[in-house]
Amino acid sequence: MGHREDLLEGAKRCLLAKGFVRTTARDIVKESGTNLASIGYHYGSKDALLAQAYVSLVESMGGAFEGDGTVDDAAPGSLERFERVWANIIATMKDPGSVWRLSMEVLAMGDRMPEVRAHLAAAQREAGRGLVPLLMGGREEDVSDATADTVGAFYVTLMTGLIAQWTFDPAGAPDAEQLTAGLRRVVEAAADGVPTGGAP
Repeated sequence: MGHREDLLEGAKRCLLAKGFVRTTARDIVKESGTNLASIGYHYGSKDALLAQAYVSLVESMGGAFEGDGTVDDAAPGSLERFERVWANIIATMKDPGSVWRLSMEVLAMGDRMPEVRAHLAAAQREAGRGLVPLLMGGREEDVSDATADTVGAFYVTLMTGLIAQWTFDPAGAPDAEQLTAGLRRVVEAAADGVPTGGAP
């Protein structure tokens, strides 16, 4: 690997071990076997490198979202597929060392890391674009900006809420079956034009 790749891999290891705020440029250099000047040369800044490292960590989770292949057995857009995909996603949140705890650090400490927050905010649309075909079928490259900004944004919002709940209250956080039951009730109520708060 070259310095660029070494830095990225070193930054990923530092993030998982220390998080965003506690990781220094010297930590990354030590972990990657590179030098301080190479951070600026290849990434512009330490925060830009950390943001890219986090995005890379998240992208590596894509296979886990698909699980053991049973997702594709369920019809695209169906409640069955919704439940299977979210069961896989939630499984990645249960580990105390989960990469998702880094998302909570950005939410809580983002004012101390404005460059990291700006980079990750810009990645939100693409995150949604990647979730759409997983749940709705099709190819990521065919997902329009309008779909990414509506359906994709819905999935990203749901995921952010789940990350928060599984981080702070894993015992009370919903599982995929509960999420699917809630979605079913919301959709049925919307179709019937009745409130969702009544008895089932």
